[in-house]
Amino acid sequence: MIFEISPGAASSPVILHVPHASRAITAAARSSLLVDDAAVTEELDNLTDAHTDVLAHRAASFAKVPPWIFENRWSRLVVDPERFPDEREEMRAVGMGAVYTHGFAGRKLRDDDSVRDQNLLQTHFGPYSEAFAALTADRCATAGRCVIVDVHSYPSASLPYEMHGLGPRPAVCLGTDPDHTPAWLVAAAEAAFPLTGVNSPFAGTYVPLDFYGRDRRVSSLMIEIRRDGYMTEPGGPFHDGLDRLAAGLTQLINALS
Repeated sequence: MIFEISPGAASSPVILHVPHASRAITAAARSSLLVDDAAVTEELDNLTDAHTDVLAHRAASFAKVPPWIFENRWSRLVVDPERFPDEREEMRAVGMGAVYTHGFAGRKLRDDDSVRDQNLLQTHFGPYSEAFAALTADRCATAGRCVIVDVHSYPSASLPYEMHGLGPRPAVCLGTDPDHTPAWLVAAAEAAFPLTGVNSPFAGTYVPLDFYGRDRRVSSLMIEIRRDGYMTEPGGPFHDGLDRLAAGLTQLINALS
C-alpha cells in the first residue's frame, strides 16, 4: 500500500500529514539506485523524518477530538509526494524533485530516466495525491473546512542539499503558504510550541493540487521539528523529548478542532 489513512472523529477538520517517516523502499526503486546498501542507509538516516509517525499517533491518541492521519508508507527515496511533479519544483535543481536523482550530500543516486520517472509518478505520486485530495474534500464536506498539519523533522546542522540552509534553525520551524496559512493557524502553533520560527530553514506547506490556490476552506501549516529535540541524530532512536513535542502537537490539534 502506498499510503495509510487512520480515521479520526467524523467532526474533526484536522489531517496530520506524515510524508517522510518511512524507510521502506520498493524493489523497483532499489534496483534503480546506483549506490550500495551502506550508502542507501546513510541516505535514509539523513533524509527520513524519523519517528514523526510515532509523534503524530501519540499526539492524536490524547486529542479531545481525534484527528485524521495520512501517512506515506514508502520512503521519499521512492517518490517524494510533497514535490511539485513539474518544472515548478525548485528542488529539481539539486536532483531532488519528485523522483530523486541525487542525495542529501549531492551524491548521484540514479541516472536520468524520464520513462522511469513517469511510471513512478503514475503508480505512486498520482494515487497518493488523489487519495489525499479525496480525504480533504471529505473533511470540507463533513466538517465544513480542512486543516492540514504537515508533520516533518529536520537536522540540527544544515545538510548540503538545503537551498535555504543559512538562516535560523529554531526548535520548531513553521512553514507557511501565502494563500492557505491564515494568521490564526500560525498563532495556534506558536502557542503550542515554544521557540518557533517561521519559514527558516524550510518554507511552505502541503496542500493537495486540486485545492491549491483555489479553496480557502483548506488551511495548512508545516511543523518542522529540529531532530536534536527528540531523537539521536542522524537516524537513531527517539528520547523523552518526543513526549514533550507530542504534548505540544496535541495542544495544537485541540485548538484547531
